Amino acid sequence: MNQYLLAVHTDFDAPATSEDEMMAAFAAVDEFNADLASSGAWVFAGGLQAPDTATIVDATAGSAVMTDGPYAETKEQLGGFWVVTAPDLDAALDLGARASVACGERIEVRPFQVEPEDDDA
Repeated sequence: MNQYLLAVHTDFDAPATSEDEMMAAFAAVDEFNADLASSGAWVFAGGLQAPDTATIVDATAGSAVMTDGPYAETKEQLGGFWVVTAPDLDAALDLGARASVACGERIEVRPFQVEPEDDDA
């Protein structure tokens, strides 16, 4: 089975949701997570703090330079993610659609790179 990243894209500048809306989303995501776990598709998931808590580390020139804030200056940022297993892209897209309903956000579905098989194994 292949692994896929279901990335939650969130507009952190959007007006805050009400407490009732937030609690309903938490409950829906908890139910989705339980369904993932019971189906065997669950690998890992997590929510992220706001982009202004990020630190960019760039050591491409030899020494590490650290910069506060998100890497990209954009309206939407990564708000959380799931790593799931699915037999194919269609199944992963179905999980992405269900994740979008549960969390009320847009979901990007992206496959992990497949490692070449080791012929020596």
